Amino acid sequence: MNPYYSNTDTTKLFVLDEEWKRVLPQTMYEVSRLGQTERPFTGKYWDSDEKGTYYCAPCGNLLFRSTGKFASSCGWPSFFEQAGDSSVRYKKDHSYNMERIEVICGRCNGHLGHLFDDGPAPSHKRFCMNSVVLDFVPDKSPITK
Repeated sequence: MNPYYSNTDTTKLFVLDEEWKRVLPQTMYEVSRLGQTERPFTGKYWDSDEKGTYYCAPCGNLLFRSTGKFASSCGWPSFFEQAGDSSVRYKKDHSYNMERIEVICGRCNGHLGHLFDDGPAPSHKRFCMNSVVLDFVPDKSPITK
């Protein structure tokens, strides 16, 4: 059980790495805490068009809405905007001899993916995220009588 997960608590988390390793599934830990990347076209949300909200799987922080998701055909879930100003933060990433912008969770500082400038209007941004660090909650369907 993960005691740090909450969709309502926005308090910034300062959790030791060994504690994250204890409470997260291995693949989620490897991506969120070690900055690894899942293989393209393998994550559960890369081609999903279901309506709802995406949260940080390690901590529950609000990240993206499905209204900001688009089909980028890159093999990872892609969004053109974040859900709120404090949803995510950015960090320069020079790994693999590349210059990229890493996207990290605004609450737990977990690695989510990278930001690119080849997305659709209006932002022209592509938040290229790893499915394993996303938790999806579908919108409730309207009640019919």
